[in-house]
Amino acid sequence: MRPCGLLVLGVVAALCARDSRAWGDEGHEIIAVIAYAHLKPSARKKVDALLGADKNKLSGPDFVSRATWADKYRDSDRETTKLRYTATHNWHFVDIEIDSPNLDAACSNHPQLPAGTAASAGPADDCVVDKIEQFSAELRDSATSKKEKILALKFLEHFVGDLHQPLHAADHKDRGGNEVPVLYRHRTVPDNLHAYWDRQLVMRLGKDPRAVGAALNKKITKSHAADWAKGTPAEWAMESFSKAKDVAYNFTGEKSFVDEHGGRGERLNALYDNRALRVVREQLSKGGIRLAAVLNHALK
Repeated sequence: MRPCGLLVLGVVAALCARDSRAWGDEGHEIIAVIAYAHLKPSARKKVDALLGADKNKLSGPDFVSRATWADKYRDSDRETTKLRYTATHNWHFVDIEIDSPNLDAACSNHPQLPAGTAASAGPADDCVVDKIEQFSAELRDSATSKKEKILALKFLEHFVGDLHQPLHAADHKDRGGNEVPVLYRHRTVPDNLHAYWDRQLVMRLGKDPRAVGAALNKKITKSHAADWAKGTPAEWAMESFSKAKDVAYNFTGEKSFVDEHGGRGERLNALYDNRALRVVREQLSKGGIRLAAVLNHALK
């Protein structure tokens, strides 16, 4: 996300150098399992054809594996030229400020995609909301090249998932929770809040993301699916923001701790865990339904 400021907590400072991966591979795969189950036959056929023509080796070739591709693409040159990293890392989130929420500001006032420019070559300072709209438009457009449609599909698979991680849609001047040290369960070395939401909560749902996705999908009713499929990426972003404000950043009842360097963090208790897990289950499920909705609409 943003460049790191000076952090007093050494562990978090070390983590600060890394980009957080919304949900980690596991969460994105869970979302993709749900989405694939809700693709209409015509859309599924087109999705399978596009992915079947893709020879890129950064991730597995199937729909579920390709949901992790955008992170791997972003990070493929981060230790060398940083061309892909610099061009795409802002596209994974929309940092809506908790104290003064403004989606337009969080999206850098929506930089225009120059006429004739592919979405995959768009402005580096754009946000995940705009990129979902742009890549969706490319999939709908019969004039879009197959190469660009393959990229659009892979980015969409990932970005719709990113949008549903609450801390990829919110910021409290702490890089989306990356600078909030936390302890939870039996942990004695601080983690950060963003990583806790990215991976720890998801891993609590089960070790096999495909099995977790199938289990969550079985609990999605037809009425929930129909309701969740409504709306726009901007509305989904504000919904995720609300989850971040009301749950992720709500430390009411939690005990703070101070490390040996004077750094202040939050000790997350079982009540916080339970609230967070409910949100994670719901957001993963909504992400799957909405990814399917985006693809069903774009690939009619």
